[in-house]
Amino acid sequence: MAIKKISSSVDFISQEHEVLEFWKNKGVFDKRRELNKGKKKWSFIDGPITANNPMGVHHAWGRTLKDIYNRYKSMAGYELRYQNGFDCQGLWVEIEVEKELGFKSKKDVEDFGIEKFVNLCKERVLKYSKIQTEQSIRLGYWMDWENSYFTMSDDNNYTIWGFLKKLYEEQKIYRDVDVVPWSGRSGTSYSQMEVIEGRKLVSHRSVFVRFPIKDKEKEYLLVWTTTPWTLTSNVVVAVNVNLEYVKLKSSDGSIYYFAKDNLEYQRLEKQFAEKKQWIDGVPKLKTIAQIFKEHGGYEVLGSVKGSDLVGLEYIGPYDDLDAQNTAGGYPYVNEELEKNGITSVMQHKVIDPGKDKIGNDIVVSGEGTGIVHMAPGCGDVDHKVGKEKGLINIAPLDEEARFMDDFGWLKDKSATDPETIDLIIEDLKKRQFLVYVEEYPHVYPHCWRSGDELVFRLVEEWYINMDWREKIKKVVDDVNWIPSWGKEREHEWLDNMGDWMISKKRFWGLALPIWVFEDESFYVVGSEQELKDLAVSGYDKFKGNSPHRPWVDNIQIRHPESGLIGKRILDVGNPWLDAGIVPFSTLNYMSDKEYWKDWYPADFVTECFPGQFRNWFYSLLAMSSWLDESAPFKTLLGHALVKDENGREMHKSWGNAIWFDDAAEKMGVDVMRWMYAGQNLENNLLFGYGPADEIRKKLITFWNVYSFFSTYASVDGFDLKKHGEINNENLTILDKWVLSKLHIFIKNCRGFLDDYDVASLVTSFDIFIDELSNWYIRRNRRRFWKSEDDQDKFTAYATLYHVLVNSVKCVAPVLPFCTEKMYENLVLNLNPEAPESVHLCDYPSFDADFIDEDIIQKVDSLKRVVELGRSARNQSKVKIRQPLLKVLYAIEDNKTSEFIDQYKTVILDELNVKTIERITNAGSLVKYNIKPNLPVLGRKYKSGLKDIRDILNTHDNDELFKSYEQTGVIVLEKNDNTYKLEKEDIIIETLAAEGFSAVSGDGITVGLSLELNEDLIQEGIVRDLVRQIQNIRKDAGFSVEDRIIISWELHGDFQEAISKFEKYFCNETLTTSIDNDIDGDGYKAEFHLKDQLIKVSVRVSDKKDIT
Repeated sequence: MAIKKISSSVDFISQEHEVLEFWKNKGVFDKRRELNKGKKKWSFIDGPITANNPMGVHHAWGRTLKDIYNRYKSMAGYELRYQNGFDCQGLWVEIEVEKELGFKSKKDVEDFGIEKFVNLCKERVLKYSKIQTEQSIRLGYWMDWENSYFTMSDDNNYTIWGFLKKLYEEQKIYRDVDVVPWSGRSGTSYSQMEVIEGRKLVSHRSVFVRFPIKDKEKEYLLVWTTTPWTLTSNVVVAVNVNLEYVKLKSSDGSIYYFAKDNLEYQRLEKQFAEKKQWIDGVPKLKTIAQIFKEHGGYEVLGSVKGSDLVGLEYIGPYDDLDAQNTAGGYPYVNEELEKNGITSVMQHKVIDPGKDKIGNDIVVSGEGTGIVHMAPGCGDVDHKVGKEKGLINIAPLDEEARFMDDFGWLKDKSATDPETIDLIIEDLKKRQFLVYVEEYPHVYPHCWRSGDELVFRLVEEWYINMDWREKIKKVVDDVNWIPSWGKEREHEWLDNMGDWMISKKRFWGLALPIWVFEDESFYVVGSEQELKDLAVSGYDKFKGNSPHRPWVDNIQIRHPESGLIGKRILDVGNPWLDAGIVPFSTLNYMSDKEYWKDWYPADFVTECFPGQFRNWFYSLLAMSSWLDESAPFKTLLGHALVKDENGREMHKSWGNAIWFDDAAEKMGVDVMRWMYAGQNLENNLLFGYGPADEIRKKLITFWNVYSFFSTYASVDGFDLKKHGEINNENLTILDKWVLSKLHIFIKNCRGFLDDYDVASLVTSFDIFIDELSNWYIRRNRRRFWKSEDDQDKFTAYATLYHVLVNSVKCVAPVLPFCTEKMYENLVLNLNPEAPESVHLCDYPSFDADFIDEDIIQKVDSLKRVVELGRSARNQSKVKIRQPLLKVLYAIEDNKTSEFIDQYKTVILDELNVKTIERITNAGSLVKYNIKPNLPVLGRKYKSGLKDIRDILNTHDNDELFKSYEQTGVIVLEKNDNTYKLEKEDIIIETLAAEGFSAVSGDGITVGLSLELNEDLIQEGIVRDLVRQIQNIRKDAGFSVEDRIIISWELHGDFQEAISKFEKYFCNETLTTSIDNDIDGDGYKAEFHLKDQLIKVSVRVSDKKDIT
C-alpha cells in the first residue's frame, strides 16, 4: 500500500464517527489493555459523575483531562484499571423524579409510596448512566464501560457501613438537636459543605422594629432583621458591652437605643456604587438618621455604654403566642427550665453574647443597629449562645417550613412565602412595633438542587465528631496539589469546618446503619453479615434487596450488649459519604486486601475545584485518613468552571447553554478536547462556538501540514523502506533545525504529561506546528515541488515524515481522532506490520543525537530577524509583496551574524528585499522614547512618580531600553529611592531613522529601506499577480501539484512587468505556458488590480516541466 493523497478540506466530525467505529470493530481499547497487562500499575480513581441528566460541556472538561492522562500512561506502558464512576444517590436524583411525578413536597412521596419512589430513582440513574456512557464514548473517553462503579451498589453502601462502624467504636458518632439549614420543599437539612453551594444574591424585606423596654415609658430597643418570621421566636436581644449606644428622641417623643456608630452609617454603600452584589431596582439604603429625619426629625439626648443596657427587660413583638408562654420551650422542651416554669417571655432581656470561637465579637456596629434579636431555635449562632446562657428554644417551623400549632394566626403559613412576610409586616405595623421596612440585597442560602430558599430549623441530626481533623491535615500535606494553592485551601476548610452532619431526612440514599433503642442508646451495624446476625425480625423480607429504604427499615435488631430490640433510624446518609468511600469500595477493600494494596493509593484524581475542597476532596481525605491514615491519592489536579464565551454562567433560560451533544456534532470533540487541554486550570474556561473556531484553525494548520506531505508523497510514490531513513550527511540546516525542535518537543511532552501539565503541551505544540508550517515547510516547499526525484527531495520527505509521525503520537492522547486518521495513512498504509492504531503505539522518546542547541539558536535568530523585518513592514504599511531595496540589521554576537550572512538568501526571500547589510550601531536605525504609564505607576509609587519622570526625561533612553531587553526591568535610582519598572509600568515608543522602518527585539534591530525604484515596483506587480492566480487555483479546485496554462490579456505596466519576471511568476504558480489571448477553455475568473479589471482563463497542463 501507499500513502493516500489527502485533501486540505477536512470534516473532523465525520472522521470522529469513523474512528469510533474503527475502535469498536477492532477492539482497540481491549488490545491496549492486553498490551499493558502485568506491567507497572498506574492507578486512577474517577470522581463519579452524577447520573441524573445528560452530560454537559462542563463535565467534558474533567473527563477530557482524565482521558488524556489515561491515554498517555497507557502509551507509556502502564497497566490501568479504567473504571468510570456514577454518582447515584441523593437529593439531586429525588428532585428530578419528583418533577416527573408532579410532586410538590416530601409528603407527596410518602403518599405515593417509598418503595415505588426509590425504584424510580434507581431507574433514572440507570437511564442516564447509559446516556452519559454513550456521550463519554463520543468524547473519546476510554473506560471499561462494562465495569463502571455505581455509588448505589451494595459494595459501596456496605463499605460505608464499615467506615461508620469504626467511627462508632471510637465514639465519634453522635446525635444532637441543633439549628441547621433546612429546605421546606425537600423536607431535609443541609450540611455546612452543601449550604455554600447554594448561596444566591437575593433581596429580602428587612425590618426595623422596636422592643418596648419594661418600666421605661416610650423607650425602645431598636432591632433590625432580614428574616421577620424569626421575630415570633425571639428570646433575648444582644449588645456589645464595649460599644457606645446613642439615646435618640424621635418627633413623637419616643426614645430609641442603638449603636452610635450606626446613626450615620452608609450601609452597603460600596455595593450600591459599584453595582456589585446588588440587585437591579433595589434603591440605595438609607441611614438610620435619614429614616428618622423623614419621620419628622430627631434629637440625640446622649449615649450609654452597651454594658449599661445589659439586664434591661423588654416586651417582645409576639409575646401573646402560646409558644412564647410554654414552659421549657417549644417543641423541644428543656426539662430543667420546664420544671422551673421558665418561659421565653420570662427570659426577654438584654444580654452580652461575648465572642465567637475564633475570638470575634458576636455583636458589631455597621449593618443593622448594634442590637441583635436572638432566636435560639431559628439561628445557628443564636443557638450556640442559647446553649451557653441556658436559654429556651422556640422552633416555629415544621418539615415544610410552615408555622406549627402554637403560633396562632400564623399556623400552616410558610415562612418563605412572601405573602407570609406581608402579613407579619402588616401585623407589626398594626401593633406599633414596626419602625421601617426596606428592600435589602444580600447573599442567602438556597437549596443547591431545588433552588428553594432555606430556613434555619431546630432538628435532631446525626454527626461525626471531627476532633481528629489533625489526622486529615497530615495526609493533606502528603498530596501533590495542582495548582499548589489547593493545599492551603483544603487546610483552610479543615481549620474552620464543624462536625460532619451525615443524616438526611429523605428516601433515596445510603441507609444509615444506626439502630436506636428505648433506653436512648444506639448501635451502628458494620456489615451485611452483622446485620443478619443481629436481626430479630424483618430480615427475611429484606433478603435479596439492596440496603436501601424501605426494605432495610423493617429490620429490627437485638443490641449485642443490652439485649434491647431496636429500630433503624429513617434517615439516609450525606451523599459525599458515597463518593468519598470509592478508593475502598471500588478496590475491594473489604473483600480482597491484596488487590486493594496493588491499586491504592491512586496516582491521580481530578475534579472541578470550586466546592470540592469541602465536598469530594474532603470526604476522600477524611475517610481514608480514618481507615488507613493515608492520602487516597498522590496527585490531585483541580480545574475551574466552564462559562459561556462572554464569561456568564450557562443557563437554558438565558439562551446561552450549549449541550454536549450539540457541541460534539457542531465543533467536533477533538476541537473541544484541545480547548479543554489548553486552558489554564486556574481560570474559568469561556466555552463557545467563537473560541472553538479559533481552535479549529489551529487544528487545520496541523491537518494542512499532514495534507501537504501526504499529497506530494502520494504523487512522488514515497516509499518508507527506500526513502524513510534519515541520513545526517544529507540534512539541510533547516532539516537539522526542525528535527532538533521535534525532539525537544518530545522530551518536553513527556515532562509536561508526567507533571500533569497538558496545557503547556498544547502551547508548545501550537508554537511547534506554526514553526513547522510557516517556516520549515514554507521555506522547503520547492524541495517537494521540484520534478527531479533526487536525494534532496527524499531527504525532505524523510525529515517531514519523521516529524509528522512523532508529532501525531505525541498529541494522540489529546487529539485521539484526527491523529488516528493521520496514523492510518502515514504509518499503516506504508507498513501493515505496524500497530493498527496510534493508541497501541508506545509514546515517543526523544533522541538526544538529533538535538543541536547551536543550530536552534542560530536558526531562531535568523527567524527572529525575519519576524522583526515583517513587523517593520507592518509599521510602514508596505505590503510584503512589494520588493524593497535593502535590509539592515544590528546584532552583537559575531557567530550568529556569520550564520545570518551564510543564510542571507532566506532573509532576502522572506522579507522580499534585494540586499542585506549588518551595521554595528543600532542607534543609527532606531531611537527609543520611554514614557511612564501614569495610571499604573501612580498607584505603584505615588510620591515617587516625579522622580521617575525626571529620570526618564534626562537619561539615555536607548541605554535604558538595552537594559530592559536584557533583564525585563528598568531600575532607576534617585534620592536614595529605587524604582523597579516592569513591562506594565512603561510605554516604549520606537522612532526609526528617516527613510527606514525599524524594530528591535531580543537584542536584534532590523531596519528596512523604504525607497522604491522602477524594477522594484514592477516586481511588486508580478507578486500581486502571483497571489491572484494562487487564489484562482484554489477556487478552481486544482490540486496543489497541478501544472497550469494561463490565458489572459495584459497591457502596459502589467505586460511589461510579466515580461521581465516571467520565470519567477511561472515557478511560483506552476505555470507551463502563458497565452496573451483569452481562449474558450478553462476556469474563467476576473479580478481588479491597480484599478484595472483583468480577465483570466486557467486550465490544467499535461506538461510536468515549468516553462
